[in-house]
Amino acid sequence: MPEYHKVCEDLLEFLPTRTKDIVSRRFGIGGKEKETLDAIGKEYGITRERVRQIEKEGIRKIKKKAEGYLSVFYDLREKIDFFGGIKREDSFLAALTNDSRHKNCAFFLLNIDETLTRVPENKEFYAFWKKEGKCLEQAKKEIERAYEKLEKENKTLSFSEIKGERDVADEKLFSYLEISKKVVRNEEGEFGIYDWPEIRPKGIKDKAYITLAREGKPMHFREIANSLGEGANPQTTHNELIKDPRFVLVGRGVYALAKWGYSPGEVKEVIKDILKKEGALPKEEIISQVTKQRIVKKNTVVQNLSNKKYFIRTPDGKYTLA
Repeated sequence: MPEYHKVCEDLLEFLPTRTKDIVSRRFGIGGKEKETLDAIGKEYGITRERVRQIEKEGIRKIKKKAEGYLSVFYDLREKIDFFGGIKREDSFLAALTNDSRHKNCAFFLLNIDETLTRVPENKEFYAFWKKEGKCLEQAKKEIERAYEKLEKENKTLSFSEIKGERDVADEKLFSYLEISKKVVRNEEGEFGIYDWPEIRPKGIKDKAYITLAREGKPMHFREIANSLGEGANPQTTHNELIKDPRFVLVGRGVYALAKWGYSPGEVKEVIKDILKKEGALPKEEIISQVTKQRIVKKNTVVQNLSNKKYFIRTPDGKYTLA
C-alpha cells in the first residue's frame, strides 16, 4: 500500500510557504482538520475568493510535479477499475487506507489525478469518484434494474437475490448500488427502496415492523418493545401497534404483520371472512383455518360458531353464514 502521506509531503514541499499552508489546511493534510475558505481567509486577512485562487494555483503546480509519482496514481486507477470504474467516496477512501490519518492524503491525491472525477452528493447519489468512460451509465442501468426488481417483489432482498443471474462481478454491482440513494442497504445488509420502513424506519411503528419482519413470526408487544431497546415503553409500543393497519392482533397482546395474510377483526370476523371465501365448511376445517389466523383455543372458535346471529348449521353438519 502506497504511503500517501509521504507522497503528499513531497508534492507540497516545493510550494511557497503560504500556498503550502493553505493547500494543507484545505485538504487536512499533516494531521490537520479540513478548513473552510472563510476560516483561512480571516487568518490571512484576505477574501475567501483569494484563498480559492491560491489553492487552485497550488494544485496546478502540484499536478506538474505529480508526473514523478505515476505509480501511485496507477494504483488509484487500478483500484477504481476493480470496482467497475466507480466508487462511493467514503467506501473508496476506506478501501485505499485503513489509517484514518491518511484518508485526507488519499483524498488529496484523488483530486490531483486528472483521469478521475469527483461527483458531489446530490438528490440521486452519494458523493462518488469515477474514471473516464461509460461506468456511470452502466451504474444507472444496474440501479434501475435493482429498483424494478424490488418494486416487483415488494420486499427487501439480499445482494445475491438482487444480482440473480446478472453477468456482472459482485464488486462492480455492489459499487454501483452503493452510490444510489434510491436503492439502499439497511443495517441487516439487505437492499430495499429508500422510503420503505425496513430501510428508513421512523419511530416505534416502523422499528416494530422491522422486528416482526426479521423474526418472521407473531410476537407479544412486550417482546417487541424489549427488542427495540431501553427507550421503548411496552404500553406505548402496544398503543402504536393498535393504530397501525400493518399490524394485526392475533392473540392476547400478540401481533403479526397484515402482509403475512392475517386479516383484522375479532374471531367471528375471521370466521365470516373464511365462510365468504370458502362457502359452508365442517367445524374442524373452520377451526383449522381460524387457528392459522389467530392464537385462540378450539373452544373459542366453537363458541363463536354457536352465535346464531352470524352462523347457522346446515343439515349435513357444516356451518355457513346466517
